[in-house]
Amino acid sequence: MASTSPGYAITIRVDGHPSAQPVAQITAALVKTGASITALDVVESTIEKVVIDVTCDAINAEHAEEITAEITANKDLNVRKVSDRTFLLHLGGKIEVTSKVPLKTRDDLSRAYTPGVARICQAIAEDKSDARRLTIKRNTVAVVTDGSAVLGLGNIGPEAALPVMEGKAALFKRFADVDAWPVCLDTQDVDEIVRTVQIIAPVYGGINLEDISAPRCFEVERRLRELLDIPVFHDDQHGTAIVVLAALTNALKLVKKNLSDAKIVMIGVGAAGTAIARLLVASGAQHIIGYDRHGVVHAHRDGDDPMRTWFVDNCNPGEFRGDVHEALNGADVFIGVSGSNLIKEEDVASMAPGSIVFALANPDPEIDPVLARKHAAVVATGRSDQPNQINNVLAFPGIFRGLLDGNITKITDKMLTAAAMAIAECVSDEQLNANFIIPSVFDPRIATVVASAVRKANL
Repeated sequence: MASTSPGYAITIRVDGHPSAQPVAQITAALVKTGASITALDVVESTIEKVVIDVTCDAINAEHAEEITAEITANKDLNVRKVSDRTFLLHLGGKIEVTSKVPLKTRDDLSRAYTPGVARICQAIAEDKSDARRLTIKRNTVAVVTDGSAVLGLGNIGPEAALPVMEGKAALFKRFADVDAWPVCLDTQDVDEIVRTVQIIAPVYGGINLEDISAPRCFEVERRLRELLDIPVFHDDQHGTAIVVLAALTNALKLVKKNLSDAKIVMIGVGAAGTAIARLLVASGAQHIIGYDRHGVVHAHRDGDDPMRTWFVDNCNPGEFRGDVHEALNGADVFIGVSGSNLIKEEDVASMAPGSIVFALANPDPEIDPVLARKHAAVVATGRSDQPNQINNVLAFPGIFRGLLDGNITKITDKMLTAAAMAIAECVSDEQLNANFIIPSVFDPRIATVVASAVRKANL
């Protein structure tokens, strides 16, 4: 059975007569449906009625309805209200703007706004570089999307992408004290995206591209890096690559293998997959075989984008032509950044001893991690309810903290590799084991050490 998740948490308010033992009946109903109880509170108790709030995690929306239906079907219980806790969290949005300065008196207004603010405007007009010193620019990032490739949801548009971009902005603030703002564009034209970001760039100290479909995302990033004097970071590519390299470094250390010797099989040669391959090759990997929807990537096609061209030129050195099941036979590492249930238990069983499986598709990975662990020495996923979560939040807050603090305008592979090594080193030899190859996103050291690594790599 699939695992329950806090992403589908519900709170149900139920009442019943005390003689019917409503707490016991509610608990039995939840256990029967496979829900995970996280809280149960008696909010009112009288001789005639007991009112109970029970909170539980469900598997998905349909499971939440089944849980409610099971309780409703009990004639001794009355369901008053069902609240979806995830929707409640998003009511009114997740971020806000607050003032850093007091605005309590006329003097405060005179300095923060007119007439005093005119002096600041004049100073910036004389020297535009002062904008970084005297405005929000020095600590502000635009989180830019066109809504064309959002999580595992696909092309859902800018409005539907906004909750994800809000969440990204909240993570920036929580983990690195970077002020980020969602910029969801109602266009999927590359020229329009590039031009729009170019003309809003004066406000920001950096651009974080997010959830733009491949191959357009490659061109958007390339052109913006050429046009802007602030760093442009595509998190779906580079953030994922950094955390994969960090986790793989520790996993290989655990199984006593070298990256240069490892046979790596990858499903998903899109934005994330290509960036992962690039960073692995830059770090010494020599044996990567990749698959896209057409099969093994081994030859140039008409109209290839530059990133796919790079993959063809730098991977699959032996010109392997078999399918992914054949490729996995004797492989040391599997990395999936594609879709669910694409490899089988017997595929993992056929891998080399001490095999490593990174099944990163969300919400359903390329193979059930429970099955993979029967044969692989190390298993990682993109899920928060599994050990070894490959989570980009380990990378992007610290990356931008370093870029902003160092006034760095261009991002290099050297910086990305340094960030990955800094993350990997946060797991000590004493901590390293099959279920802990990557630090927790709540490790307070992460953003600081990543930021420091980025600045040093720029020297």
